[in-house]
Amino acid sequence: MHVRQIGETKVSAIGLGGMPMSIEGRPEESRSIATIHAALDAGITLIDTADAYHIGGGEVGHNESLIARSLASYGGDISGVLVATKGGHLRPGDGSWTLDGSPKHLRAACEASLRRLGVEAIGLYQFHRPDPTVPYEESIGALADLLDAGKARMAGISNADPDQIRTAHRILGRRLASVQNQYSPAFRSSEPELRLCEELGIAFLPWSPLGGIKSAADLGTRYRPFAQVAAELDSTPQQVTLAWMLATSPVTVPIPGSSRPETIRASAAAVDLVLTPEQVSRLSQIS
Repeated sequence: MHVRQIGETKVSAIGLGGMPMSIEGRPEESRSIATIHAALDAGITLIDTADAYHIGGGEVGHNESLIARSLASYGGDISGVLVATKGGHLRPGDGSWTLDGSPKHLRAACEASLRRLGVEAIGLYQFHRPDPTVPYEESIGALADLLDAGKARMAGISNADPDQIRTAHRILGRRLASVQNQYSPAFRSSEPELRLCEELGIAFLPWSPLGGIKSAADLGTRYRPFAQVAAELDSTPQQVTLAWMLATSPVTVPIPGSSRPETIRASAAAVDLVLTPEQVSRLSQIS
């Protein structure tokens, strides 16, 4: 598996997004565990989760606990696995999403994530989404406090705009390791954030890189050049999409969501696709 950097940590060039295993349409736990094990077998060393990846209000942290059980039951070496989780975005259990970016909540959320993951320090702790009722500097200051206290080894932000990235970088400096924003052929508006991450040397983790759970299957139909390049390489439009992201930026680490062993194995294989400059240019013109 090819590697990229998140802070000073080397990770696989493609990660695993755990959200589909714990939200609506949730598969049987045995299949989810098999998916995580398949990712590890394929050389994936970055697993992304959040305390809000659950359905009912009484099961906060469902995906974190699932990942902890999966890692504990894996028979191979997991010493190089980086688990990234997030706090500040909540699901009360009524189908809605709410926000709490207060330092008090982020500290409590981090402590709860530590317990569920069964670790002394979270590898990468991310502020999930800006809370307009809380000054952004205060939320990022809470991340700094968690780093200082040894509760997290690296910090990241998610769903951030360029000004928020600059604010977080000013407060955290080199300890700001990643930015996780939506980015895919269908959602290109995060390119300014991607370019800023390149400038600052921060990893960019596209969430829903294949367009989301409902749209990934028809990616090649909606964006024909990806299907055309896939045919040229005897690949799939989904693999071409991931390879294109890797080819166009050295800081990008896509984290496709998966709930089936076969889909995460296919995603992991995308690192071996070699696109020509002409193919990259053709795909990059899609908007």
